[in-house]
Amino acid sequence: MSDLLVVAFDDDTTAFEMRAALARLQREYLIEMEDVVVVTRDDDGKVRLHQAVNLAAAGAVGGSLWGMLIGLIFLNPLLGAAVGAGAGAISGAVTDTGIDDGFMKEIGEKLRPGGSALCVLARRLSGDKLLARLEEFRARGHVLQTSLSDEDETRLRALIERQSVAVPEA
Repeated sequence: MSDLLVVAFDDDTTAFEMRAALARLQREYLIEMEDVVVVTRDDDGKVRLHQAVNLAAAGAVGGSLWGMLIGLIFLNPLLGAAVGAGAGAISGAVTDTGIDDGFMKEIGEKLRPGGSALCVLARRLSGDKLLARLEEFRARGHVLQTSLSDEDETRLRALIERQSVAVPEA
């Protein structure tokens, strides 16, 4: 089962910094993320979703490879690659995996202008070790929503939020 974490920040850069930190921690096997998206709200109130993976581009690359291979069979690899790239791009663009875009846009509407939020869907995380490595984000944001256990959510709030939160003994 996956856990959802949504953390908001008052500026538009801290969510990107935290996403980069989590990507580094994923390479160290402290977290395994299914999806990670930064939501920003500009000064005009426009909400933008910054996906970590561009599904349309990934689909185009995969589609062109398969199209070229199929094209080789029928002696026209360039046409096959072009058709495959187009089909892959369309397929990638309409495929929505991970966190629901509508949910993230609702989160974005709640942000103050110039703010950002980090939405993470994690398959697995090493709670205490992960929090210790995210110390640079202490008191820089607000936890909006999690599906963590009460104890783990309290520990996350103690790290991220400015208010002091009593952390239960382990």
